[in-house]
Amino acid sequence: MTEWEELIQKCTKCKKCELHNSRKNVVVGRGNVNAPVMLIGEGPGEQEDIQGIPFIGAAGRLLDVLLNSLMLGEKDYYITNIVKCRPPSNRIPTDEEAYACMPYLRDQFTLVKPKIIVCLGATAVKYIIDRKAKITAIRGNWQEQKGIFVMPTFHPAALLRDPSKKPLMFSDMKSVREKLESMK
Repeated sequence: MTEWEELIQKCTKCKKCELHNSRKNVVVGRGNVNAPVMLIGEGPGEQEDIQGIPFIGAAGRLLDVLLNSLMLGEKDYYITNIVKCRPPSNRIPTDEEAYACMPYLRDQFTLVKPKIIVCLGATAVKYIIDRKAKITAIRGNWQEQKGIFVMPTFHPAALLRDPSKKPLMFSDMKSVREKLESMK
């Protein structure tokens, strides 16, 4: 069994928090497991829970359009979430739920070995960058965590609610592409 298969099996059997009670599927990740860019969101939504794949609902389709428009293909990125099970009614994960899943996220990070992390939204920023950081204050500004470049930006669902944020996120993701190109 590969390390990825072991990780998926651990996630599938997980009962560390109450989210396992209502999940249909554990949602681990999608994309290239050797990608230079790792995108991290909050948690699975309804469609993700049904299909077991992250970012496939409306927000995910918008993210895919954005990534494709910037010529970032699936070889370039791996997408996951802070929590691997859907919080009821798509609410924000609790600290208990997020911390229960953090070992899985650390394992994903260790296996992918990304050069760049993109925090999609406030929840990812809270658990990856700083618990007190505000997405509106730091979005678009490169951070560094243990030698890894981290770009905080909006969650694509925020763009669905407020389309005026689209140019800002496009600019942030353009900066990600430029940083990636400079590292080659």
